Amino acid sequence: MPEQSDPRKAPRRRGEVLEQAILQATREELAQTGYPGLTIDRVAARARTNKTAIYRRWPNRATLAVAAHSEAALAEDLPDTGDLRTDALTMLRNAADRIASPQGEILRILATEMAADPNLLRATRAQLLDAAATRWLTVLKRAVARGQARPEALAPRIATVAVDLLRNEYLVRGITQIPDTTLEEIIDTIYLPLVRGVE
Repeated sequence: MPEQSDPRKAPRRRGEVLEQAILQATREELAQTGYPGLTIDRVAARARTNKTAIYRRWPNRATLAVAAHSEAALAEDLPDTGDLRTDALTMLRNAADRIASPQGEILRILATEMAADPNLLRATRAQLLDAAATRWLTVLKRAVARGQARPEALAPRIATVAVDLLRNEYLVRGITQIPDTTLEEIIDTIYLPLVRGVE
């Protein structure tokens, strides 16, 4: 555990700077102790702040853990090349890169703990899965407007099928380094035929 220090003696931080310090401390704690060992006390000590500053932003450790994991993924700019295949493959490659990084281990930890923690399950659904669906739907809506996908494909389960299959490779099959051939297979043989329909 990081050395305890009096947060009142640390330089005063506010807003985005403080939030980033808390989220980084949370990622480090998750990597070190896993979700079962994650506590607000430990995060506060590592981030050199107080618990009140954390609870003002995240009501419990479940929402904090999900925020720490999802921040990087949701901060990425959405691709908009004018070609659905290129955009979808870019998004899937970005997701595969995160799985191969230390963030991937956090995803595995959260997935393992969700079944035992209803709060974590709700936080994950609201903050991570719903946000991911919105991003994929945005890319798909652009493709529909260009005539590259059928309007009937604009449903969350259809829009996210590619990234859902990617998570299956990692969480069920245990593959952490997902080859590009697998990503192309998911896009070309499953995702694109599904969103384009029969031609």
